Amino acid sequence: MTKDQLYEELNYVNHSREKRLHYANLVLGHPELVKPLLEILFDVDDKISCRAARVFEFMCGEHLEAIIPHLDVFTQNVSRVHLDSAVRPMAKICEYLTKAYYGKTDSKIKQHLNNIHKEKIIEACFDWMISDEKIAPKAYSMNSLYLLGTEYDWIHPELAMILERDFQMQSSGFKARARHILKKINPN
Repeated sequence: MTKDQLYEELNYVNHSREKRLHYANLVLGHPELVKPLLEILFDVDDKISCRAARVFEFMCGEHLEAIIPHLDVFTQNVSRVHLDSAVRPMAKICEYLTKAYYGKTDSKIKQHLNNIHKEKIIEACFDWMISDEKIAPKAYSMNSLYLLGTEYDWIHPELAMILERDFQMQSSGFKARARHILKKINPN
């Protein structure tokens, strides 16, 4: 399948789990499609990029290690994504990566996610936290930043400051997640 054919196929992706899973499995079954999928995803002004983002998120949810050969491209470009329905899947993938990296179970992500990748994820997550994003990207970013803050000691104070500053202006979902993260940062 060519990049153009994949682009056409992405027209059939919608919010249904069935469609996202179908195309995620198609890409997992044909790893050569990941590169063109990412090229479409990071054409950030094209509405189809949102559909590519949903497929890529599902692919990572099914088999996170498939992202390993593409970590450089992903982390170099993740902060460029700006369309709402593409930002949420990107933030979710960042959360997948940080959970795998800092988790107790063994994962190849631990061997391949380097400091440059983590710094790019930190940058993207802080951007989503301070910009006018919806609750989901902010919630995924909070989790990612909390985990990254276990390694980078400057993150927790910055994250706490943002959460406390924005607390009153945000939704009940944001407040619940923020309370949870703040308790983990300051258990007293």
